[in-house]
Amino acid sequence: MASERRPDARRRRLSRSGDFDRVYREGSSRGNRFLVLYSFARGEAGGDGSRLGLSVGRKLGKAVVRNKVKRAIREVFWELSDDLAPGDDYVVVARPGVEELLEREGQAGLRRSLGELLEAQAQPEGEERLS
Repeated sequence: MASERRPDARRRRLSRSGDFDRVYREGSSRGNRFLVLYSFARGEAGGDGSRLGLSVGRKLGKAVVRNKVKRAIREVFWELSDDLAPGDDYVVVARPGVEELLEREGQAGLRRSLGELLEAQAQPEGEERLS
């Protein structure tokens, strides 16, 4: 289901357990009320670009709700991905309440929430963050 904009969308996903574990263990994280963003710089020269993994737990609801949340997060992430460093891995963990955000504010609310995490992640570690 690759789009015109991202013909390699399937390849740009994290799917192996070891990849997720590496991002969790060795990467950095930022979070807010609705989402947690983990990022890890792979350091591979000329890799496949950024890769995205999603974690949406059963607490969010049944499969239909979880899949809706995953589709929305994936779409917003790739819209915002132009500013990301190529060769990094990202894992987005959806917290309970994100489905209500989607219902209440739609893609705009999710874009704002994920956008602030990506912006905070892009700041160097030494700089002070405003939260």
